[in-house]
Amino acid sequence: MNPEDFKVILWDFDGVIINSNSIREAGFRNVLSEYPKAQIELLIDYHNLNGGLSRYVKFRYFFNEILNESINNEKINYLADQFSKIMRRRLVNPNLLIPSIINFINEQYELGKIMHIVSGSDGNELRELCKKLNIGHFFVSINGSPTHKSKLVKNIISKSKLNSSDYCLIGDAINDYHAAQENLITFFGYNNLKLKKLDNYFEI
Repeated sequence: MNPEDFKVILWDFDGVIINSNSIREAGFRNVLSEYPKAQIELLIDYHNLNGGLSRYVKFRYFFNEILNESINNEKINYLADQFSKIMRRRLVNPNLLIPSIINFINEQYELGKIMHIVSGSDGNELRELCKKLNIGHFFVSINGSPTHKSKLVKNIISKSKLNSSDYCLIGDAINDYHAAQENLITFFGYNNLKLKKLDNYFEI
């Protein structure tokens, strides 16, 4: 079983289409620089274990679970906006794109494959990045947070006349796997050897 066997391919973004993980880590360290380094590193650990979760969830986790402090939505939105400004500057670099994946996406696009992006990253930021990286045209839609990934997948399926068996999702995090499972679609792990024990693994 391969992704090209499905009518629709749903793509995660970070770590799958683009090598952005180190830049995302640096973004969290920058935005939270006024807080103790040891506590920031706990957030980085959480971030790396939960790649598919949005920054909104991660900032709330940092304050509620690591600092044991309450935080309002206004503060979370402010931090997320600061984070996004850094990402918009640093991720607009074509050299960060994963060549083998871009080639595969281009091949599938030329064959008429339906493809969408479903990411834990901010939706508006993603659409801007994809446009500037000249890859936005490959995808029918580009979807991100604050909507949870599982809901993003559900929304795409619900707007289509296709069955869930016609879809697959390619991701590099356990949260991507859960989003696929919750929507009864096939999952392909990529760029994360820990996912090899789950369902299918995509190597190219």
